[in-house]
Amino acid sequence: MLRGTFELIGDKSISHRAIMLSSISKGNNKISNFLMGQDCLSTVNCFRKMGVDIDIRDKEVFVKGKGLRGLSVPDSILDVGNSGTTIRLMMGILAGQNFETTIIGDQSIGRRPMKRVTAPLRSMGAIINGKEDANYTPITIKGGNLTSIDYYMPISSAQVKSSLILASLYGNDTSIIHEKNKSRNHTEIMLKSFGADIEVNDLDIKINPIEELYNRDIYVPGDISSAAFIIVGALITKGSEVLIRNVGLNDTRVGIIDVIRKMNGDIEIVEEYEICGEKVGNLLVKYSPNLIGTTIDKDIIPRLIDEIPIIAVLATQAEGDTIIKDAAELKVKESNRIKSVVDNLNNIGATVIELEDGMIIKGKSKLQGGKILTYDDHRIAMAFSIANLICEKNILLDSDKSIDISFPGYFNLLKELSK
Repeated sequence: MLRGTFELIGDKSISHRAIMLSSISKGNNKISNFLMGQDCLSTVNCFRKMGVDIDIRDKEVFVKGKGLRGLSVPDSILDVGNSGTTIRLMMGILAGQNFETTIIGDQSIGRRPMKRVTAPLRSMGAIINGKEDANYTPITIKGGNLTSIDYYMPISSAQVKSSLILASLYGNDTSIIHEKNKSRNHTEIMLKSFGADIEVNDLDIKINPIEELYNRDIYVPGDISSAAFIIVGALITKGSEVLIRNVGLNDTRVGIIDVIRKMNGDIEIVEEYEICGEKVGNLLVKYSPNLIGTTIDKDIIPRLIDEIPIIAVLATQAEGDTIIKDAAELKVKESNRIKSVVDNLNNIGATVIELEDGMIIKGKSKLQGGKILTYDDHRIAMAFSIANLICEKNILLDSDKSIDISFPGYFNLLKELSK
């Protein structure tokens, strides 16, 4: 069982954006509760290479912004490591810089499609070359002299949307981006606080070019995508009760709470407040023996896309079927998360049917344990470490190194709550 209270680590999405916007703002910035995960440190390293003075002290980061057009030509290739957020958002900023840069990443990044970003950036005037017509890394981008864009998003992706919003800061006129479904909106919230001329009207985002962004201090709320693993652990293990403090409760990110409530899970927001334009609160989660299956589809998928691996584990302990559909985007994450989840769950005793765009999880299952192929995907590794709490035999992860990407100290926390 899991019992105790803990303060949640900083949000990965917000930490990335805080470094990027601080770097292209004018003045000194302090970022508190920054996530010291490998992905976010990749963003730090990339902007340091472009001449930004970034000083890390414990969980605080001090950034001396160089202004919207003040980045310098890096003296070497920019390596984003495993971070899709870094490469896609950074390309939007690089599209506005008057120099040429080459970007690479690890093997996982090398398999992830980039044309969803490079194609619209090219239409704005950026010169972009890369493998398979700039769909895969390495990618070389030369920016400057961008035109505005009126763009209808073919997919729901906060990374693509954010990249185009950032590029639009450098455009020659008003840009409008139209979303299909509401995706996480941290970029819009933070940009407004830095002084950007940005207006959101339901699914339409209007951005006017500006001369400068201006410095500000940022507090990073806790990452609900990281909290999700502990939440599910508490829901499925007998006798559990966990209070999680400092959880980001942005409306575009709390889909997992809605799903848990539909599944009859015991989760409560016991306090709610606002920091830097973001909703934040404390979550109380208790063991829930009477979970029921549900359907998760396109209306909510953008609000919980990263949580699907752990939701699938939760669904194995619910009565009836849980259907996850309209989630084809899972195939182009750090691993093919549809296949990764389905194969691994079936291997440890669950009954899961793979769909083209999701899966059907049959409940309720007694999980047996066994070897898990993580594919170096942090969310797969953490999801099955939680499954281990209720397995008859131990789960053996082929690797757990990827977890440091988003949740350094994860196993120490799990051990502390399990005492």
